[in-house]
Amino acid sequence: MKILSVVGARPQLVKAAIMAEGLRHHPQIDHILLHTGQHYDQNMSGLFFDELQIPEPAYNLGVGSASHGMQTGRMLEQIETVLLKERPNWVVVYGDTNSTLAGALAAAKLHFPVAHIEAGLRSFNMRMPEEINRVLVDRLSTLLFVPTQNAAQNLRHEGIVEGVMLVGDLMYDAALHFAECAEKRSRILDSLGLSPGNYVLATLHRAENTNSDGCRLVTILQALGEVSRRMPVVLPLHPRTRALVEATGNDELLGKLLVTEPVGYLDMLMLEKNARLIATDSGGVQKEAFFFSIPCVTIREETEWIELLEAGWNHLAPPHDSATIVAAMQTAMRQDRPPLIQLYGDGHSADKIVAALLQ
Repeated sequence: MKILSVVGARPQLVKAAIMAEGLRHHPQIDHILLHTGQHYDQNMSGLFFDELQIPEPAYNLGVGSASHGMQTGRMLEQIETVLLKERPNWVVVYGDTNSTLAGALAAAKLHFPVAHIEAGLRSFNMRMPEEINRVLVDRLSTLLFVPTQNAAQNLRHEGIVEGVMLVGDLMYDAALHFAECAEKRSRILDSLGLSPGNYVLATLHRAENTNSDGCRLVTILQALGEVSRRMPVVLPLHPRTRALVEATGNDELLGKLLVTEPVGYLDMLMLEKNARLIATDSGGVQKEAFFFSIPCVTIREETEWIELLEAGWNHLAPPHDSATIVAAMQTAMRQDRPPLIQLYGDGHSADKIVAALLQ
């Protein structure tokens, strides 16, 4: 059997690493990794291959940054060529990026079956590029591996019931698998002069928060600056976010924060599990906060991880004004931590996915 995984962004590399680990126990499976190059520099992608011991991809398309249409189109053309050459039994796509959409669309057009890992997520905001990708990829998929009951319910409401399997979340598998390694190898706390439980970790990269006028970005950075008066705020800065800050002349807002370059996965795990609070617009970081029992504030209008809001581990802070964000962060830090519950499986999602593909 031949399985081709399409990846392109950092979270997909983590998921592919866990999938590759599960597939190693099945020598009858030829696992081919195709990297679109959506995240392409050393900090955003290359470091992950080194840290997670992911084999070099068989194909690296090197697409890089571009507009949504141009980026997806370039991926689509090149993925199609690879599929016609390799003719896999399954094309596995992960999450909700343009790489996900291009992989699923190329495969479906050529009648190769698609398996979507992390299917069924919905923010119900079709202005988000990720939401468009999620909806389209789920429609194109033969197997839909959902991480939560909410995701399965979303698909039922859309009339999708065939091929839906509740398997848990690969990111939970990864957090369990790599946390011990991070403890041994990461020196990020020492290098930044941080002590556990005495800093806030922030991430900021979503298109709606880093659009061309920079208004939301300024609001968010002002809020983080206000919080930093009481506690250090660490901000590993995404290249797109940094470019917008510089283009809009708001460099002084970064001066109040502990700004770093993007960090590797192991360093990110250490920063997450030792933070007092996490403030983010990332879907994956919201979950990782929960995995490590860290309160989280999501700086967005909505989240696809509804169960985290319902469980009290996550709080929404729409970035309309800085006071709203500051208030949400202060509330999250003051409140008692909610009860721990199992939301994302048992840490064996990859084994369940591999078994389903084999069947």
